[in-house]
Amino acid sequence: MSGKRIGIGARPMANPQAETWIRQGTSIDNGKVERYSARLTLDITPALRTRIKLTAFSQGVTVAEMLRDLLERQFPELKP
Repeated sequence: MSGKRIGIGARPMANPQAETWIRQGTSIDNGKVERYSARLTLDITPALRTRIKLTAFSQGVTVAEMLRDLLERQFPELKP
């Protein structure tokens, strides 16, 4: 290894539109924009985790999508 230092260039100028999009934290799902701002952590057995992942894969969805759908059905939003 030589003793030369290699300089790293200056940080590029930020793209305001990209910055706004990143800060929104949105995802597009079925044509509508939804915001997910809370994280839920569960302790489950490795066997249950495997069954969940296999089921999601067989349905062609992500685990997160499948579990959000399941939770929405189980706990529907109450309308006054």
